[in-house]
Amino acid sequence: MVILVLNCGSSSIKYQVLDVEAATHKLLAKGIVDRIGLPEGDLVHKPVGKDNFHLHQPIADHTTGISLVLDALTDAEHGVISSLDEVKAVGHRVAHGGEFFADSCLVTEETKEKIRSLFAIAPLHNPANLEGILSIEKVLPEVKQVAVFDTSFHQSIPARNYIYALPMEYYEKYRVRRYGFHGTSHKFVAKRGAELCGLDINNSKIITCHVGNGGSVTAVLNGKSYCTSMGFSPVDGLMMGTRCGDVDPSAVLYIAEKEGMDFAAINTMINKKSGVEAVSGVSSDMRDIDNAYDAGNERAILARDMYYDRVKQYVGKYAALMGGVDLVIFTGGVGENSADLRRWVSHNMEFMGIEINDAVNDVTRGTDTILSTEKSRVKVAVIATNEELVIAQDTYRLINA
Repeated sequence: MVILVLNCGSSSIKYQVLDVEAATHKLLAKGIVDRIGLPEGDLVHKPVGKDNFHLHQPIADHTTGISLVLDALTDAEHGVISSLDEVKAVGHRVAHGGEFFADSCLVTEETKEKIRSLFAIAPLHNPANLEGILSIEKVLPEVKQVAVFDTSFHQSIPARNYIYALPMEYYEKYRVRRYGFHGTSHKFVAKRGAELCGLDINNSKIITCHVGNGGSVTAVLNGKSYCTSMGFSPVDGLMMGTRCGDVDPSAVLYIAEKEGMDFAAINTMINKKSGVEAVSGVSSDMRDIDNAYDAGNERAILARDMYYDRVKQYVGKYAALMGGVDLVIFTGGVGENSADLRRWVSHNMEFMGIEINDAVNDVTRGTDTILSTEKSRVKVAVIATNEELVIAQDTYRLINA
């Protein structure tokens, strides 16, 4: 079954096309449409086994962008399918499912209304995600669609770990609580890591560290999310590229009062003007931070030390919360590719049973590998995440249910 996977942002569309069966899958193509709505847009299409295709032209909206993707998929030279009739389903990444969705679901009118009702909670993501769904309805009206939510995996978190110590009326009225994100990634790598290390995921204590420009850590108890570092929004938890992560709310209120900031300015500060970029003064990209770190830039050194330390803190916190840990997993752009991060988090953790093999760690980049020594009581692994595959597999499952 050929499935198109879409991840629509406010001005971009990331996509993959996979041929999925019950026990197998094959990537046919992937790519990105970027700069939607700007004077000049871009399509980068990467078909497997063929030359990449680049298109540079104005792209007015998501419907136009998706139409260009479909044209690329069926093109005689760089296409991967002979006809759009081969596309049997479309799976969408949707950031926020609130308390409505504990699993992925077929897109119905009710589904769309619930996604729309969460615009106020996820204003940067859900409108774009819904736009992708509506665009497919225009260009492929007969094709079934599935919504896969970042928050669904975390709906298993018990109330004691998701309720904030705020007046309960705000949870009851507005559903202000911890939701968590990156759920498809945490779900995928926990399962894959358990398989790699020979663990029964249904009787396991796993900590998954999805570390990139955005990042989160999740305690996965017996295969289910038990607690996670991101909260009501993706700002909470780890220090990230431009997000502040954990911070005393009073510090934010104090700054806002002193600077005369309104709510929009506060939101911009904690989402787009904080994190690694703010502390380092260099960049939000850890590759740039690494270069500045090696050059002796003091603020870059401070920023990277802080960034690494926050991950380590959550590993210790979640091991305590679950009463131990069997496996620690690193994934995401930084988690998969930074030996320095993995070494920093894993060193001096022998008291917890963690011993990392530095020789293996130093040469591992983006491949599924056990990093711990043979005598380490706790396994450590790096797992390459594949959120698009999770979306495709969930789409296949629901379409064939």
